[in-house]
Amino acid sequence: MTIERRRAVADLLAERGDLLLVAGLGSPVYDAFAAGDHDLNFYNWGAMGSAAMIALGLALAQPDRPVIAITGDGEMLMGIGAFATIAQHRPPNLSIVVLDNGQYAETGMQPTATSFGVDLAAVATACGLPDVVTLQSNNEIAALRTRIQARRGMVVAVLKIALGDQPHTIPLRDGVEIAGRFMRHAATMP
Repeated sequence: MTIERRRAVADLLAERGDLLLVAGLGSPVYDAFAAGDHDLNFYNWGAMGSAAMIALGLALAQPDRPVIAITGDGEMLMGIGAFATIAQHRPPNLSIVVLDNGQYAETGMQPTATSFGVDLAAVATACGLPDVVTLQSNNEIAALRTRIQARRGMVVAVLKIALGDQPHTIPLRDGVEIAGRFMRHAATMP
């Protein structure tokens, strides 16, 4: 059984309140935008491998707000050292969600290392992150969303995503405007 990616992202972002989102390059950006553009969405264009670390910085700077990074397996593999740095800090308001379909969707669906057996959940655990889950079904997403919104401690969730791609829904691409909008709204909310 595998998870339908776009539906899972929409379910994670439902009733989000003051949740700060860092959407990793490519499909996570398209899926977050398809779920509904939001002033607290930070769309990460052209900085592959950095979504988890940007989210860590936000979680440390905004400890009273939930922060989520939604990233792909390709991007997480590129920034795999982020797990070790995040494990040093373990901010309880941070969640990392990895959409793992074993493919580089942005460059033609070539297989990633996860399709050859690399287990990102095991890597996160080996780096010292204590709460790591692998989800296989869309039926498990609501419980993850509830946990993230309740801020019951840091979690890394690897979602096993069905192969294939979705239509690209493309939000604003101007990095200065994306960052400015995000910062203005993140600063005005409690």
